[in-house]
Amino acid sequence: MIYVPIVNTLFRQLALALSALLVLAGCAGPEKAKQLDLGPNVPLLGVRNAWSSNIGGVAFSLQVRVIDNLMFVAGSDGVVAAIDVRTGGDLWRVALGVKLSAGVGSDGRYSAVVSRDNELIALDGSKEIWRQKLGAVTLSAPLVAGGRVFVLSGDRAVAAFDASSGRRLWQQLRSGEALVLGRSGIVMAVGDTLVSGLGGRLVGMNPLNGKVRWEAQVANSRGTNEVERLVDLVSGVSRVGDELCVRAFQSSVGCVDTVKGTTLWTKSASAATGLDGDGSTLFGSESDGRVIAWRRADGERLWTSERLRFRNLSAPVLAGEAVVVGDEMGTLHFLSRKDGAPLNRLPTDGSPIVANLLLVGKTVVAVTQRGGIFGFKPE
Repeated sequence: MIYVPIVNTLFRQLALALSALLVLAGCAGPEKAKQLDLGPNVPLLGVRNAWSSNIGGVAFSLQVRVIDNLMFVAGSDGVVAAIDVRTGGDLWRVALGVKLSAGVGSDGRYSAVVSRDNELIALDGSKEIWRQKLGAVTLSAPLVAGGRVFVLSGDRAVAAFDASSGRRLWQQLRSGEALVLGRSGIVMAVGDTLVSGLGGRLVGMNPLNGKVRWEAQVANSRGTNEVERLVDLVSGVSRVGDELCVRAFQSSVGCVDTVKGTTLWTKSASAATGLDGDGSTLFGSESDGRVIAWRRADGERLWTSERLRFRNLSAPVLAGEAVVVGDEMGTLHFLSRKDGAPLNRLPTDGSPIVANLLLVGKTVVAVTQRGGIFGFKPE
């Protein structure tokens, strides 16, 4: 897991180098726990590979935006594309000529990404229209909504820009810790409220001026050092109406009422990937590879599957009667939503899944570290 120091522009490259060293140090630890032998695949659920595409390598925690049948996706080398999820074909594709640090946000017309040089870059269709310098490392994809581009940066500042001109409209600053999690966070719209994850809290803001409307605590900082005290909320949110269920890094899962701005419940959990679910059940992948189902109403655990332990799982996506997770080898595992029993498994390109899996219509979409984009259709 990457932890990113929050530093000024002069030391940004040092911060990125330190992040890389931390990753390498983690790879040099004790021998990895042994994975279970899954045995032969017995396909109880028919699934076909409908199409595939490629965006180039992805070296960051990717977020993908879907508008109707269009998927907006970006690769580390600065390629941004709008892909028709029904066919896998490009509507458009453009190379920005810079390395990116965060995925793409879009409202269907305007799209925005963030470069490693901390530039917010906006597109109108496939045409670049402006760039704006940001003050800190940014790992979360921008949100484009209501003619504005909203950005959550690593120093926990939230800013709004005019989508057509790039003019900064407002900025909400908040003191942060020396480290933040090197993954994408939460910035989304719920009704007329801008909702962001700031530390262990969900915060609702007025999108017109950045004023805080409510704050709901999901996790509390604890521990004896900066790493142990990290409680950032991670991308991958299960939304049902005005209720959001989220995960705090290696700490807890919980649900929040965004109308009242209150926390409904929290439960201890340990992972760095997001959640998915419906009105009755919430699903998540733990850091040790267990897949867990919680009752959405109160967070009580319904079942736990341990078949995929130590496989470095992605966040799940609920697709009909199947819960789908991806592993470090790029294999998609289709599990029964009732009890986690295996239904099918299919390969991609052998590299880890780097974005939260998506369900678009009846198509499950996976993006891999090598930039492979795959559309699977359960039958």
